[in-house]
Amino acid sequence: MSMLTPPGMGGKYRITGDKYPRMRRPRNRRRTSVAMVASLVALGLAGWGTLELIDVFTGGTKKTSAAERGKDCTKAAAPSAPARSATLLKPAKIKVNVYNATKRGGLAKETADELKKRGFTVGKVGNAPPEYDKKVKGPGMVLGAPKSVSEVLPVLGTQLRGAVQKADTRKGKDVDLILGTAFKSLTTKKDADKALAALARPAPAPSKKC
Repeated sequence: MSMLTPPGMGGKYRITGDKYPRMRRPRNRRRTSVAMVASLVALGLAGWGTLELIDVFTGGTKKTSAAERGKDCTKAAAPSAPARSATLLKPAKIKVNVYNATKRGGLAKETADELKKRGFTVGKVGNAPPEYDKKVKGPGMVLGAPKSVSEVLPVLGTQLRGAVQKADTRKGKDVDLILGTAFKSLTTKKDADKALAALARPAPAPSKKC
């Protein structure tokens, strides 16, 4: 027995001159499992980051393809022919009654003569009826039957900018132009012709959304 061997210990615990007992702590399996899981998570994050970098440096292939699909959808939704606008009557086919609702005299006749020069058919000319006399605050009002709202009133409305378009209970095809207190003059013929051209231009068809 060596002098380094404690009393009462022999056998495999006996210390010799060239051999010592190996003393180590027991392994902690829980700590080992946690370390392995952390390693796997780190590897997964690293792989995902690598894929994102590849997508950035390659120009975003998925986004480009989506944009191309949007262009294809727009082309497919384009109509083969432009949509038709609402049917509008020509000025010669519109009979206009001109009424003066202001305190100034002679406005109805002057306005009626100008409308006649522009191709409109003029009907009655005179003072406005009591329900409108001195009661139209704006430049004027255009009145017609409900059926004339889409094909007649817009055409006459181009001749007086700011005129209110309104339907009443009449059944005839004639329309009324009532000059209001803010009336100064009709829209210039040049501007009125431009407004008529824009009114007759076909409206673009709405594109289909994907």
